[in-house]
Amino acid sequence: MGCSTCTTAKDGIVAGCQTTGGCSTGGCNRMNVMDWFAEMPISFNENFNIIEVSFKKGSRKGFYRNPSNLDFHKGHLVVVEAAQGYDVGEVSLQGELVKLQMKKRKVTERDDTIRNVLRVATETDINALLDARNKEKDTMVRARAMARQMNLEMKIGDIEYQGDNKKVTIFYTADGRVDFRELVKVYARDFKVKIEMRQIGARQEAARVGGIGTCGRELCCSTWLNDFKSVTTQAVRYQNLAINTDKLSGQCGRLKCCLNYELDTYNDSLKKFPKHADKIETEEGIAWLKKTEILKKQMWYEYDAQRGNFFKLDIEDVKELIAMNKSGKKPKSLEDFAIVETVKVDESKHEDLVGQVTLQTLEEKERKKRRGGNQQHRHKNKPKGKGGDNRKKN
Repeated sequence: MGCSTCTTAKDGIVAGCQTTGGCSTGGCNRMNVMDWFAEMPISFNENFNIIEVSFKKGSRKGFYRNPSNLDFHKGHLVVVEAAQGYDVGEVSLQGELVKLQMKKRKVTERDDTIRNVLRVATETDINALLDARNKEKDTMVRARAMARQMNLEMKIGDIEYQGDNKKVTIFYTADGRVDFRELVKVYARDFKVKIEMRQIGARQEAARVGGIGTCGRELCCSTWLNDFKSVTTQAVRYQNLAINTDKLSGQCGRLKCCLNYELDTYNDSLKKFPKHADKIETEEGIAWLKKTEILKKQMWYEYDAQRGNFFKLDIEDVKELIAMNKSGKKPKSLEDFAIVETVKVDESKHEDLVGQVTLQTLEEKERKKRRGGNQQHRHKNKPKGKGGDNRKKN
C-alpha cells in the first residue's frame, strides 16, 4: 500500500514521494527489492510480459502476466486475477529482474498457474482494499476468541482479506494437525465471506507480523529474507558461542537465522586448525586447551599446576608443538612460544587529558576557601566599639 504520506492515489500511482526506485522511508514495501532498471521505459525483452506483484506490504508476492502490455512502474496499484474474484496488489518488480526472481523460485514462463493482470486499480478498488485492511484487526480478534472457545490447539497469527472483500485467508500455527471443520463453518457464518485456513511455521509467522530484533534493526524475515534454511546447534558450536537460549532464539522461538550468515567463514577457518590439539606435553607438565579464537587463529592453553595463567599460541606454533610430541620430544615451556602483546601509548596525544587542573591546585583552592570563611566568622563576632568605628572611618 504505502506509508502515511501515500494514502491517496491518482490513476493507480501511489502519491507522496513518487519514487520509482524504492521507498526512502522503508514503509511502502516490507520486502522491498531495489529495481535498478525501473527508470528504463521498456524491458530488454519485449516479448517478456510478466511482472511481480506484492500484497499487504510485501508479506506475499506473486507473478502475473500483462497480456495487454500496459505500461507499469514500480508502485502502481493493479487489479489481478484470483482463484475466485480479484485481488489488488502493488507492482514490486518488472523487466529482467523478474526473470531472476522466477529462476530463484523455480517458476517457468509457461507455467499455467500464472494469472493475468486485469487493469490498473481505480479509486473504487483502492477504497475497497483500504476497508478490507481496516477490518483485519477486528476480524483477527474475533477469530482468536472463537478458536479459544472451541478449545482448539492453534494460534492465529495473521489475517488477510482479498481485494474484493469476498475471501479471507487465516494464517495459523499449530504443533500438530487441527480439525477446524466446525470452526470454518462458524467463521463463514459470522464473517459472511469465504474462509481459507493456511498453516504456516513459526518463522513465517514472525515474517508476517514483523518486529525489531536484538540487533536493533527490523527482522530479516520481514524485510529481505525469503528462504528459511534450517538452523541447527552445530552453527552455535562451530562459532564457539555460549548456549544461551534467550540470546540465541529469535522472536519466533527458533534459533536465529543470522547464525548461518557467518557459519561458512568459521568453517573455512576451522579447517586450518590442528586436530587432536586438546593437550600439549612439556617439561613443566601437560597444558590443556581452554579457549579457541577462530577468526584470530589463536589457541589458549593452561597448566594444571598454574591455574589462571594462560598461554596464547598461534596455530602454526601449536602444529609445531604437536609434531614435537608425536616424535617423542617435549619443549621446555609454552612461555617460549606464547604471544606477548605490548600496548604502545602515544604520549603526545594524551599529554593533557584533564586540562590544567591538578590535585595541588584543588587543595590550594580548598585551603583559601576555608581561610576566607574563618575571617568572615571572626569579623561577625567582633564586638562593636569606638575603636572599631574609628578604624572604619580611617
